[in-house]
Amino acid sequence: MPLVTAKRTGLVDQVIAQIRELVASGEWPLGGRIPPETELVSALGVGRNTVREAVRALSHAGLLEVRQGDGTFVRATNEISGAVRKLCGPELRHVLEVRRALEVEGARLAAEARTEEDLRELQEQLAERDEAVQQLDPARVVATDAEFHRRLVAASHNPVLISLYEGIIEAVASSVATTFNPEIPPEQHISHTALLAAVRDGDPRRAADEAGAFLDELLAQRRNQAEGTPDSGQ
Repeated sequence: MPLVTAKRTGLVDQVIAQIRELVASGEWPLGGRIPPETELVSALGVGRNTVREAVRALSHAGLLEVRQGDGTFVRATNEISGAVRKLCGPELRHVLEVRRALEVEGARLAAEARTEEDLRELQEQLAERDEAVQQLDPARVVATDAEFHRRLVAASHNPVLISLYEGIIEAVASSVATTFNPEIPPEQHISHTALLAAVRDGDPRRAADEAGAFLDELLAQRRNQAEGTPDSGQ
């Protein structure tokens, strides 16, 4: 997606909009470094101050991260995810608590609203996730586990809840990556089979309990780590 020379009205807003689109589309990937200031100035046809103001605004929003002497990097793909990352920072407990709030309600609603197509997709996704766990493949576990939970919340068919969860999906993936331990045997890792069964059975209370239970387990493990107590599993 090429950069387009900005018009002379609302320059900063136009630059912000273009950068946001490049980030959201994946043209500038998460974690990657964006082009240097001189290149942006040339491509956009605006002054350095305009570029700096746009980058500063997006940094405050959490989408970009300016690292002195190293460049500017993509920190999140949308403002909600950026806000979560800024607020939670490196504290995994905060991310898990936010996940619990959204995923428990998502599972409860999914048990009531899921369609047969939702169930088919969830079953396929869980199978991929479980296969990745069996292979102890961290990168694949992160991708498939986060996608399973995204689809589970999507099965709630609540557009506001879905939008909120989509906004933190990067934080979700990061929390999965942090909590997955490839040194633990596959059979000792958290299973989502009972969670999916509760959704399939149309049992909202059991679905909510299952969603809360595994996140409570992760939170307990986090507390144990902070206290120096060995984990019993993922």
